[in-house]
Amino acid sequence: QAQLVESGGGSVQAGGSLRLSCVASGYTKSRFCMAWFRQNSGKERERVAAISPSGIPNYADSVKGRFTISKDNVRNTLYLQMNSLKPDDTAMYYCAARRAYCEMQWIYYTYTGQGTQVTVSE
Repeated sequence: QAQLVESGGGSVQAGGSLRLSCVASGYTKSRFCMAWFRQNSGKERERVAAISPSGIPNYADSVKGRFTISKDNVRNTLYLQMNSLKPDDTAMYYCAARRAYCEMQWIYYTYTGQGTQVTVSE
């Protein structure tokens, strides 16, 4: 049974940093695209960052230069390093995985986690 479990969320002041983790199990992760999505109340779930099976990252314009996505295939863990956080980054962050190439929309991801909350105050 495939499973994704996120951790690392919390409350920080603007300008601070957090590192999110997502431990994956139950499928062959090396052939999967892994991604981070976020959703705030009243907004659509948006893809923040993704990393292809070959390790190529892609970022939303709103986080470029501040967030870094990476994966550790030995530990079966996906990371999102978030620096220079802004109040607009406040959201529930979700880990997701799909076979082969990355897609922008949440609905195309086969496996998803329960989310971890990030709150950034002024």
